[in-house]
Amino acid sequence: MSLLRVFDIAASGMTAQSLRLNTTSSNLANADSVSSSAGATYKARHPVFRAVLDDAFNETQDVRVAVAGIVESQAPLEKRYQPTHPMADKDGYIYMPNVNVVEEMADMISASRSYQANVEVINTSKQMLTRILALGE
Repeated sequence: MSLLRVFDIAASGMTAQSLRLNTTSSNLANADSVSSSAGATYKARHPVFRAVLDDAFNETQDVRVAVAGIVESQAPLEKRYQPTHPMADKDGYIYMPNVNVVEEMADMISASRSYQANVEVINTSKQMLTRILALGE
């Protein structure tokens, strides 16, 4: 595998972690939203990644991190009895999203660190290529 391919692999990792950060921020932004029905309530979303490694040593083969999809959390929604709330249903209940703010913050830190690790891979590869070029002088 050529050293130049490392840039493509790290870039795909950065793209995946960027999507993870965007999904997490969307979850946090909707954590306090309220709905009058379970069907209309925001549900936490999480990206699913997969590694594409079919033939890593074949120069024509694609090696990267791919996003397989984004799934909604199956955790139960929070149902609160607040009959005075303007969004309450006919029985006096409001529905809150199934977003766990603590888990989302931990996920955001993890995604941020993974992104930073990919940046470091790119910087280290760049330094190695620069040193290789300097050998020819």
